[in-house]
Amino acid sequence: MALPLHLPAHGRGRGLPPALRRLLRRRPGSWDLPELPEFGGPLEPEGAVAAAQRRCAERLGAERCWFGVNGASGLLQAALLALAPPGARVLLPRNLHRSLLHGCVLGDLRPVLFDLPFDPASGLWLPPRATHLEAVLAAALAAGPLAAVVLVSPSYQGLVAPLPELVALAHRQGLPVLVDQAHGRGEALAAGADLVVLSCQKGAGGLAQSAALLAQGPRLPAGALERALLWLQTSSPSALLLASAEHSLDQLVSEAGQRQWRGAAAAGERLRRRCAALGLPLVANHDPLRLVLDCAAQGFSGLAADDWLMARGVIAELPEPGTLTFCLGMAPPPGLAWRLPHRLLALRRALGGSPLPPFSRPPLPLVAEPELPVGLAWRSPSEAVPLAAAAGRIAAEPLCPYPPGIPLLIPGERIDAPRAAWLAEQRPQWGDQIADTVRVVAA
Repeated sequence: MALPLHLPAHGRGRGLPPALRRLLRRRPGSWDLPELPEFGGPLEPEGAVAAAQRRCAERLGAERCWFGVNGASGLLQAALLALAPPGARVLLPRNLHRSLLHGCVLGDLRPVLFDLPFDPASGLWLPPRATHLEAVLAAALAAGPLAAVVLVSPSYQGLVAPLPELVALAHRQGLPVLVDQAHGRGEALAAGADLVVLSCQKGAGGLAQSAALLAQGPRLPAGALERALLWLQTSSPSALLLASAEHSLDQLVSEAGQRQWRGAAAAGERLRRRCAALGLPLVANHDPLRLVLDCAAQGFSGLAADDWLMARGVIAELPEPGTLTFCLGMAPPPGLAWRLPHRLLALRRALGGSPLPPFSRPPLPLVAEPELPVGLAWRSPSEAVPLAAAAGRIAAEPLCPYPPGIPLLIPGERIDAPRAAWLAEQRPQWGDQIADTVRVVAA
């Protein structure tokens, strides 16, 4: 029997909110409705959608809430455009999702990328601490004003940043904070974030593409969010996806939803205890519904482990060179605490060996800006050159294994010799997700 341990978090329907289950049992297509007057839409002041957004905002602790139907990606882009005018500098972490990079292109924004702590044992970027962000802000502001700060927490692997301290640091500089909380449950609001983006399919039990943007505080120009949403959201939003956003957020904060989450978290804890008893190494994280297998410690890559498990019916969410992340979801499969460790022991017997050598830290400065505007570099005439010959050239395209969608290189960055050597070193670790050539701006 297959073990689906991937997103969406509803576990192929087992964890869908009851109201959404009832909707999906109706005659197919009966829920595919336009923005009828009584129904409305995310930007309409009246109607069922507007009422649902007001209710969700109140229950989640936000001042405003907007549902989105093209995923957290579209709402992150709208939030970024609302925060910063064309030509403005925005501070972004190196583990940004590629949608934020696309937002910089759409809004003609100047990304200021800051490096993050790095774990050589797992090859993962780690959340910044307050002292790290303090140094980042000082370096970034020394080169000019910023319009906003973007943070990511939790990460794809369930690693959590100390958001109250980080948000307070940005606010002391007068900067609004957008938190990409696609893998979270809205905790960034209590930390004081001005804008928070949630993915209903990742942190709740919603359908893919359903998401929500939450806002609070006085740091946003009036009407800026509605204007940006108008630019980037469809004028014919799916009624089914709007209902998914409503019902999954309602379930997230309801008593029944809290019981569901506690039950899933308990299943995750049983799985962790079983793995520990069997000597299966895990990467410590903060999300009970994300299990991160330490593949490097067992002598194989997460990509090889994913291929081996996939052929045997175990479908993980995120393979990376040193780890393999499983998403347990709101309704983990029955018997998970016994079934998955059994497969992981077989995996170790098949592929295991001496631990892999430590991963090399990316040779990146604390803060860096592309030499060319991202959009200009991306649109410029380009040519493909071998990674070994890329030193000194300016990147014309992002280099971005997907998932997790984190760019290792963005358009407009000049590739120095250490960076070119590091990228060449990364290639065999990522398999065919990284080509042996890179597109650079034509000389």
